[in-house]
Amino acid sequence: MHQETLWNGVTLLQPENQFRLGTDSVACAAFARFSRGAAVADLGCGSGAIALMLLASDPTLQVTGVELQPEAARLAQENAARSGLRCTVLEGDLREIRSLLPAGSMDGVISNPPYFPVGSGPGGPRAAARSEQTCTLAQLTQAAAWLLKYGGSFVLVHRPERLADLIWELRSQNLEPKRIRFVRHRPRSPVSLVLLEARKGGKPGMQYEPDLVLFTEDGEETPDYKTIYHRA
Repeated sequence: MHQETLWNGVTLLQPENQFRLGTDSVACAAFARFSRGAAVADLGCGSGAIALMLLASDPTLQVTGVELQPEAARLAQENAARSGLRCTVLEGDLREIRSLLPAGSMDGVISNPPYFPVGSGPGGPRAAARSEQTCTLAQLTQAAAWLLKYGGSFVLVHRPERLADLIWELRSQNLEPKRIRFVRHRPRSPVSLVLLEARKGGKPGMQYEPDLVLFTEDGEETPDYKTIYHRA
């Protein structure tokens, strides 16, 4: 097991053969704006990284993780218990969300989903975590729409080349994009990630936030980088 130290005394255990905590998950958790005490679902929560980061910043949240892989689901529950955080983890398939959680039961939904359609993107033993083999973008947005109350927010991170697909699928589920932020490794680097918040039943109109630049041209951590990792 590999242990990551987050903040406020929260730690995260992750299997050596899985993806380590990445900047995409850290940026996604930092981008989210949920009210205190909000009920939030983390779809495809893995070992609980985003759920724990949300709770490390605001322990009043009521977070429910949904995870398909039994071992990851058990580890997510263990991670929360080790840090003294209240987090419910459901082992289940988000494509069958209607059998797992009631409609309109969440104030917010968050996800760091697989980025690549089946047949594209990297291969290898971790392909299932990278491609939409077990959950397409359409199925993800359908699950989020089912869970959210009217006016609730869906926050996710994705690849810039999928932005058109993402907006299409969100709007097809009455999830209106309201806030967006692009992530770049360095000031002159191309966009590497997109952070987006959509609101169920929201009116058209999207706010563009300043780019999240992780490193200076000299490779030094930027203030924004230090902020999302709570090092500021």
